[in-house]
Order: sequence, then C-alpha cells, then structure tokens
Amino acid sequence: MLIKIDFNSETPIYEQLRMQIIEGIARGLLKAGEGLPSVRQLAGDLGINLHTANKAYTQLKADGFIHVHRQKGVVVKQEVRPGVTDEFLAFLEKQLRPLAVEAYCRGMRDKEFRAVVNNIFRLLQNPKEE
Repeated sequence: MLIKIDFNSETPIYEQLRMQIIEGIARGLLKAGEGLPSVRQLAGDLGINLHTANKAYTQLKADGFIHVHRQKGVVVKQEVRPGVTDEFLAFLEKQLRPLAVEAYCRGMRDKEFRAVVNNIFRLLQNPKEE
C-alpha cells in the first residue's frame, strides 16, 4: 500500500497516516494479520518524525485496527471491525459538520450530499469500480 503525505495540508500528518491505513484496511489492500512497517521504518520511508508515526500507530491500536505483536511487530488485527461507539459517532459528527455546513452554504441539497457519501461507501464495497 502506498501512503502519500501532503505536507501542505492542514490535516496533521499523523491523522493523514491514520486515515490512509484505515482506508487500506477498508478497501482490502491491508489484510488481517498483515504486517506493517515498524514505527522507525515508516518514519524513515515517509520522511516524518518518529513521534508522528508512533502517534498514528498508537491511535490505530487504541481504535482497534492494529495490534503490536512481540514477534511479528505491527500487524492488522484479525477482527478489524472495532464497532460504532458513541465516541466514534461524536467524532463522525464533528468531522462531517463543517463539510455539511459548507455544502449547505454553497447551495448543495441534502440529497446531493448523501449521494456523495453513498458513492464513497459504494467504492469501498466495490473497489474495482474506481
């Protein structure tokens, strides 16, 4: 899986990294039990700070997407469905709110907004359509 960091983005690097790994899992590019690079290797490959890579992995582990195995290193969890928690729903609303507000201010109708979200889900379910 190829990870691309946008150093000019307002999104923190650790969050870009976290989201790209989650997307890799969702799209089946990263399989359950598959190893990921060590924190040191990941930081070196991407040219980012070691602590930044560690923060991304720490959040992925806390969210239930990865496991740190003593012998195998960092691996994608076998059960990669951490579930929809109240915390996740609050996070989702916090992330979607500014996008929905801007879409509304631009005159986008709720049906159009839902169509964009539905298209994203459709592509995750059928990655060959991209």
